[in-house]
Amino acid sequence: MKKTFPDAAQAATLIDARIRELADWRGDMLARVRKIVTGVSPDIVEQWKWRVPVWSCHGILCTGEAYQRAVKMTFPKGASLPDPTGLFNASLEGNTRRAIDFHEGDVIDEKALTSLIRAAINANQS
Repeated sequence: MKKTFPDAAQAATLIDARIRELADWRGDMLARVRKIVTGVSPDIVEQWKWRVPVWSCHGILCTGEAYQRAVKMTFPKGASLPDPTGLFNASLEGNTRRAIDFHEGDVIDEKALTSLIRAAINANQS
């Protein structure tokens, strides 16, 4: 049986609800991450898979998960992406994926994250 996922409008509603549900710094951080990711390209699609936000463009770019002490962005092709500013700080031991853990009080380097999202889009297109 093929799994079905919510369409983009339903996904946006579910992501909005998740941000509200968090109701603390994690919701604010997830909202900031979302704004940066979706602002990179009009071709980016919001999805809701595995009970987490997923952003895609020609394939999955990254996910946005909220944990007790971190908001994690996981890039399934992260190991192959250039990261000159060292944003990746989690899941560094894997051969394929990489992640960024944001903690309470962290400031997002928007320029570097935007570059990373663009690199992920390019990786999906090649």
